[in-house]
Amino acid sequence: MPSTNRTLTEAEQREISRLAVGAGQKLLQHGAESTLVMAVTQRLGLALGVDSVEVSLSASSMVITTLYQGRCITTTRRCQDRGINMQVVSDIQRICIMAEKGLLDITDVHERLEAVKPLRYNRLLVVVMIGLSCASFSRLAGGDWPVFALTFFASAVGMFVRQEIAHAHFNPLVNFGVSAFVTTLIAGFGQVYHIGEAPFLAMASSVLMFVPGFPLINAVSDMVKGFANMGIARWTMASLLTLSTSLGIVVAMNILGVWGWL
Repeated sequence: MPSTNRTLTEAEQREISRLAVGAGQKLLQHGAESTLVMAVTQRLGLALGVDSVEVSLSASSMVITTLYQGRCITTTRRCQDRGINMQVVSDIQRICIMAEKGLLDITDVHERLEAVKPLRYNRLLVVVMIGLSCASFSRLAGGDWPVFALTFFASAVGMFVRQEIAHAHFNPLVNFGVSAFVTTLIAGFGQVYHIGEAPFLAMASSVLMFVPGFPLINAVSDMVKGFANMGIARWTMASLLTLSTSLGIVVAMNILGVWGWL
């Protein structure tokens, strides 16, 4: 059981600062909204014994300062995007709650934070499920079974291409543009060869997986809650992803000579 009455040494305060900023860094990297990042960082520092924690967030970094008996320690971390992963966010929140309840001390928190790793689903499972979800949208929109099958194939191949490009660590804008191009190119053959009664539905449904819904929701949430800079940065990135996707779609349509959405 951690002791709450003893005096913290400078080394312990420094370690608490590192743990707090490390937790915040992981949250920011994996898609948590700014309010949650700030709250968990502050709560974790206070739970481990410092008097206060001040946090400053930007789109790609964070700075925190811990204060204990008039002694300040400031540390900065760069926060590169690692993709949305709510399992990481949930694990860090759980660690924070356990520290607040006195179940974890500094060493325990350090070990548990080091053990937090993103959960990755099987790649084949993701490809199949993305294909089924987009194909289901085409079916709900009135497409017949040939359109359903075409949408499934186009979106599944597009997701596979997206995974391969991400695995090679290309820029997300390049990833979305190329993947949208491949997906639309495959779905567009339905218009060329008249597959099904409404082949244009395959072109519209197969690219739904590129809608950056989570970043847009976080952007609005940040701006509403007072984090204007973070919200604008996230909104800009989501808009650029949408633009990149649109360029890929338009290029594929021009190559095929079809405009199935008109």
